[in-house]
Amino acid sequence: MTGTLARPRTHTVHRVTAADAARTRALRLEMLADSPLAFLETVAQAAARPHADYRRRIADAASGDHLAQFVADPGRGPLIGHAGGTMLPDEPGATVVFAVYITPAHRGTGVLDELVEAVAEWSRAAGRPELMLEVVVGNDRAVRAYERLGFADTGIRVPHPVIPALTELQMRRRA
Repeated sequence: MTGTLARPRTHTVHRVTAADAARTRALRLEMLADSPLAFLETVAQAAARPHADYRRRIADAASGDHLAQFVADPGRGPLIGHAGGTMLPDEPGATVVFAVYITPAHRGTGVLDELVEAVAEWSRAAGRPELMLEVVVGNDRAVRAYERLGFADTGIRVPHPVIPALTELQMRRRA
């Protein structure tokens, strides 16, 4: 018999709460250090931001239909994943998936699927039936992971918002 044994689930995925602020900040610093080209700020910028700013950002993302952040939470210790969603002002039927990150030890374990599905459920509940995200051209691992989740390359290429030498490709799927 071939195949792999499923790992027991050791975490929950939930929308952020005020209690998640410190651990979400720690995960943000980790994600910026691990994947600096994938995000819009540097570790130094994020570390310099006061903790009150993180608490405010978490409070903003904890409820409502315009912005949401979801985390994979093992219950103790550091968070192991994050994905956010926000509305597209020019496209009322689409949600932008942003700041997707899985800690290295948990990549390939299904955490990505759960986080993206949490954003998709939130998007559908908000009346937005489509998800959109952008990935740096050349980040083939991320592209393959998103394709596995049903995202398709739209053919649209946009400049990276921070690093002009880089280009991002746009991917979309039904929520």
